[in-house]
Amino acid sequence: MNTSRPIRATYLIETAFLLEQASEIMAGEQSSGTFVKTPGETDELKERHAAHIESIEVIGETSQPSLPGTRVPRGETSPTYQQAKVTLSWPLENVGTNLSNLMATVAGNLFELAPFSALKLLDITLPDAFRQAYPGTQFGTQGTRELIGMPDRPIIGTIIKPSVGLSPEQTAQQVETLIEAGLDFIKDDELMGDSPHSPFERRVDAVMAVINRYADRHGKKPIFAFNLSGDIDDMLRRHDYVLKQGGTCVMASLNWVGISGIAKLRQHSQLPIHGHRNGWGLYSRSEAIGLEFSAFQTIFSLAGADHIHTNGIRNKFCETDESVIRSIKACLSPQGGGYPVTPVISSGQWAEQAYDTYEAIQSVDLMYLCGGGITGHPGGLAAGVRSIQLAWEGAMKGQTIYDLQGDHEEIRQAIELYGNR
Repeated sequence: MNTSRPIRATYLIETAFLLEQASEIMAGEQSSGTFVKTPGETDELKERHAAHIESIEVIGETSQPSLPGTRVPRGETSPTYQQAKVTLSWPLENVGTNLSNLMATVAGNLFELAPFSALKLLDITLPDAFRQAYPGTQFGTQGTRELIGMPDRPIIGTIIKPSVGLSPEQTAQQVETLIEAGLDFIKDDELMGDSPHSPFERRVDAVMAVINRYADRHGKKPIFAFNLSGDIDDMLRRHDYVLKQGGTCVMASLNWVGISGIAKLRQHSQLPIHGHRNGWGLYSRSEAIGLEFSAFQTIFSLAGADHIHTNGIRNKFCETDESVIRSIKACLSPQGGGYPVTPVISSGQWAEQAYDTYEAIQSVDLMYLCGGGITGHPGGLAAGVRSIQLAWEGAMKGQTIYDLQGDHEEIRQAIELYGNR
C-alpha cells in the first residue's frame, strides 16, 4: 500500500475516454483538481494532496453506454466504452478521520461525471486511524448473545407483521405469543416509528411489560429492537426511554438516519444498535452505479452499528445469492478497516434456506429473521418458530429440512406452504 496515501477506493468504471485520462479525471475531481487549471493548484500542493491512480485493470468493452447522459470524446462518432477496475488513493491529510468527509472524497460527485457511462464504488480500505477515532460496534454478536443468554447457534427472530396498523396492545399480544414459543429476537418493521396509531412510548410500555414478565418467570430476556429512527435529539430521547423500561435493543434506518446520526447514537447508546439498510436498492441494484456492500459495511460498522441487514439466500428481492453471501462474509470478516458486525439475514426467509446459508458461510454468528416465514406458518406462530429452530439444528448437523420432514409436522407444514412459492 502507498503509505503516504493510505485511503484507497476501488471502482468499476465504463468510459469512452482513454482509461488513463478517465482515471485522472476521477482523481482530480476528488482531490485538488477541477475541469480547468487553477492558480492555486501548484506542483507543491498537488504533490501533497492530489489523489493517485494506484491501478487500472481492463475488464472488457461494450458498444452501448450503460447509463444515459454520457459524454464521449470530441469528434468521436462511433465510441467504444471500455470497462475497468480503477483504484485511487488519498493522503489522510485530505480527510482526517471524518466519515462524512471520507464519503465526499471517495464518492461525492463521481457518480455525476459525464465522461463515465458506469461508475460503482466496489470497496474502501482505511488506515488504523479511523478505528482509533471511531469505537465501532459496542456489542456485536457476542454481546447480543449475552443479553439473550443463549447457546452457540444463530439468533432466530422475526418482524412484527402486519408492518403497520397494529396498536401497541396488539403488538404486545403478538410479542407474547412469539417469545412463549421460544423466539430470541423480535423487531419493529422499518415502516413503524412513532406513528399516531402506535406511538413510540406506548408501544415500548406495552411490549416491555410482556417481555419483563417473561424474564421474571424464565430468567432470560428475549430482545425487541424498537425503531427509534428520527431526528438526532428524538433518537437519543427514545433510546433513553427504551433503556428505562428495561429494553435491550434499538433499531435505526441507516440510510435515512445517516452516518453522523449513527455515530452520535453510538456515542450515547447503552444498547445494541440494529442497523436496517432499507433503501439499499438505490445504491446496489444497478451494476453500473452505486456501491457494493463491503464499502457500506465498513462505514456503518465504524459509525457504530452492531447488526446490519444483508438480505438472505433466495430472497424476495432482486439481489443474487452470490451477492448476499459476499455481504454476510463482509460482516463476519471485514477487509477494509471496519469492524465485524452481526449479519442480519432476512427477506423471504423460511426454514429451507437455513441449510444453504450455513453451507455457504460455515458460521452461526448471525441473525436469521423470518417475517412471513414464521408469522404465516400454517400451524401458527409457535409452529413457525419451531420450524426455524429445527431447520438450524439440522443445518448444523448437515441435514436439510427434507431430511427432517418425516419426524416433524412443523417442517412438513412449512414445505407444503412455502415450498410451492
